[in-house]
Amino acid sequence: MAFPGGLDVDLPGAVLFCCTQNAIRSPMAMGLMKHFYGKVIFTDSVGVRAGDLDPFAVTAMDELGIDIAKYRPKSFDDLEDTSFDLIISLSPEAQHKAVDLTRTMACEVEYWPTFDPSIAQGSRDQVMDSYRGVRDQLFKRIRARFGVVKAPTV
Repeated sequence: MAFPGGLDVDLPGAVLFCCTQNAIRSPMAMGLMKHFYGKVIFTDSVGVRAGDLDPFAVTAMDELGIDIAKYRPKSFDDLEDTSFDLIISLSPEAQHKAVDLTRTMACEVEYWPTFDPSIAQGSRDQVMDSYRGVRDQLFKRIRARFGVVKAPTV
């Protein structure tokens, strides 16, 4: 897809992020993806199981001005549409589920092993640092994978 401003990138039309409970990693990745590529890539997220959205994840994303507080976690079984070009799994369990799902689909699957910050221990600041680390790792990985899409010049 060619974008005004001279940037040519081959972007997928739809991306699904998945993790174990759809409570931390995949909602963070989805929030980042929608923030940077929302006008050009449809993005969703699911978990192997639907957990409860983690308040530390919400806080970590708020620090970047990205609001995921209204997101409601869901599982693979809750997907209404499976027309994704790319599924990015963030946990081993989600990777297995994504591979099973795509056995009958023409869809790429990428595995991005991502630490589960919910197992972090220590003070609130130490725990938040773990969530920030995951957020920042996802940010870097997304930008490296999908590039920088320049806004059209008017």
